[in-house]
Amino acid sequence: MTQTVLVLNGPNLNLLGTREPEIYGNETLDDIAERLENLARTLDLTVDLRQSNHEGHLVDWLHEAQARDARGVILNAGAFTHTSVALHDAIKAVRTPVLEVHLSNPHTREAFRHHSYVGMAAKGTIAGFGALSYELALRAIAQLQTKVAP
Repeated sequence: MTQTVLVLNGPNLNLLGTREPEIYGNETLDDIAERLENLARTLDLTVDLRQSNHEGHLVDWLHEAQARDARGVILNAGAFTHTSVALHDAIKAVRTPVLEVHLSNPHTREAFRHHSYVGMAAKGTIAGFGALSYELALRAIAQLQTKVAP
């Protein structure tokens, strides 16, 4: 039975491809979705990619991942990474493994980006590899043997 991986994207990621391409690259979120769908087929997974500029949507989708018994969640929370205790708590509240993903390496950027509430709760973090970060996260989720206890 094919399992689903939710790929959740936070604020401003709908602007990928045009927003600061020197930092985030030229690929759009649709390009990333296509790459992930192709890779997911080879891993006997499906991906459900979503984006919202609203924190509450991301929290609801994390809860949904557990309710759907998703294989895992790839979360690029964007700026909410550095501000959202709500996302931290939602990740801690669900059994579904969550991997934090960033296109750039936050530790090489402004000091306020060095702290991650998401990373404090996530199973792991992959950052700095552009769109490849998402593919690496999908491969990692495919290799996880069991769900992570809350």
